[in-house]
Amino acid sequence: MAHAAQIKIPATYIRGGTSKGVFFRLQDLPERAQVPGEARDKLLMRVIGSPDPYGKQIDGMGGATSSTSKTVIVSKSTRPDHDVDYLFGQVSIDKPFVDWSGNCGNLSAAVGPFAIANGLVDLANIPPDGVATVRIWQANIGKTIIAHVPMTGGAVQETGDFELDGVTFPAAEVQLEFMDPAAEEEGAGGSMFPTGNLVDDLEVPGVGTLKATMINAGIPTIFVNAEAIGYTGTELQEAINGDPKALAMFETIRAHGAVRMGLIKHVDEAAKRQHTPKVAFVAKPADYVASSGKPVKAGDIDLLVRAMSMGKLHHAMMGTAAVAIGTAAAIPGTLVNLAAGGGERNAVRFGHPSGTLRVGAEANQANGEWSVTKAIMSRSARVLMEGWVRVPGDAF
Repeated sequence: MAHAAQIKIPATYIRGGTSKGVFFRLQDLPERAQVPGEARDKLLMRVIGSPDPYGKQIDGMGGATSSTSKTVIVSKSTRPDHDVDYLFGQVSIDKPFVDWSGNCGNLSAAVGPFAIANGLVDLANIPPDGVATVRIWQANIGKTIIAHVPMTGGAVQETGDFELDGVTFPAAEVQLEFMDPAAEEEGAGGSMFPTGNLVDDLEVPGVGTLKATMINAGIPTIFVNAEAIGYTGTELQEAINGDPKALAMFETIRAHGAVRMGLIKHVDEAAKRQHTPKVAFVAKPADYVASSGKPVKAGDIDLLVRAMSMGKLHHAMMGTAAVAIGTAAAIPGTLVNLAAGGGERNAVRFGHPSGTLRVGAEANQANGEWSVTKAIMSRSARVLMEGWVRVPGDAF
């Protein structure tokens, strides 16, 4: 019996923020995977090692967590005033699908460096030393991200002393600007607050009626108060991820919130849309010990936030959820803003399971409607490996 030989595809394995993923140039993918569809999805699933009923992704590049089951496709942009188009695919670990419904804010930090290193940015726009500005079109959500990438000696500078909680080693700082971050989600009418309210009463069967801020910014996110669901906001992963009842509760909140946000028509559809929306819970500052053993003092943060990603409590904070946090914090009256003490603010430092993160946002109100021109935060990125990934030729 003949077996298909493996094929090899140029790829780069990169850590971006507190995530890592496999990056491809669109032109390097096999021809039938250069367009959206079943072939592309099957290829990316095989690269990552999904679907895996064992939940380990041993036979692929994935790391068996939502933060490490990611793929990115980058190409020269066809849009004016943009350098590259960036498409993000969140690969399900145990189910056969790739979720294209949102962005990865963490991996956004690696798109500019990857694009420069792979010849996708016009050399005339790249200074040999200093900071290169890369204008990125985020194709999943139709938004612009501006990456400020440090350059040394004509190459991307990856090493440095910028420390990011949730990442073990320091690296070079990459500043990101998420322009006009209110997500234009299908069914949400392009509104930052799809229900029209800063705070809603969200009825969740088996849980109760929860106060919720539901926002489309960075990524659609449902914020609830920690105390309303029996938490303090100081929890680490093991407090929730080992509790099947808690995980089921969060998924129920997510499904009903998704319906209220107009992202799905029925709660049953949530299972096919794992990447969005996110669920997060907030609380006022409190002392706690981060997962690294480092103490976090209440006086050093504005609020506590914990967020769920792909059915589990995230080990740090998703970059897109950080955009949602910064945006909601800048708008007086949201649950995020109230947890941070209320009032007007253009930046917050929040505590997450791995430590702290600062995010800023510029919010304006006109005719009773809130808008945010941009959200700003710093991440870092580092190439871990480059060369080719191999997959069986009949895998897609």
